[in-house]
Amino acid sequence: MFVVATPARAIDGKKLIDAVPSLARIARENGVRLSFVGGAASLLVAEGGPRLFDTPEFPAEYKDEAGSHAGVLGLLREQPEGLDWFYVSPAAEFGAWTPGERRGEFRIGGDVLVTDENGKSHIGGDDFAIAYVDEIEQPKHRRARFTVAY
Repeated sequence: MFVVATPARAIDGKKLIDAVPSLARIARENGVRLSFVGGAASLLVAEGGPRLFDTPEFPAEYKDEAGSHAGVLGLLREQPEGLDWFYVSPAAEFGAWTPGERRGEFRIGGDVLVTDENGKSHIGGDDFAIAYVDEIEQPKHRRARFTVAY
């Protein structure tokens, strides 16, 4: 299992998307699964709707990072069938600034942002990690992106 959990924006002049072909080739050649931790911004806000980062409310300072992660996902989807991969997007509110409390339960979605009855999309770090490890131990999302939220 290759786990990739790194920013997609340029770091020292290099972007994650530039490494995807090599990572995919190495994973394929070695028969291992490739996994990416992405962001929520490339999720659709509703079925058939725009991606979160394409909405007017999305902060401009995060668009480059979001677009880069969307590019990584797009490139993964173009890979030959011989590559087993998954890409997991957290809820819109996720990170050290919103740690949340471990609940031990969450909902899994696909390409559409998962929200609660109040329209909030959030997940705590512990529960996000549980969902990620669950996918590693008991794969359910082969060659697909999924999202995790309360």
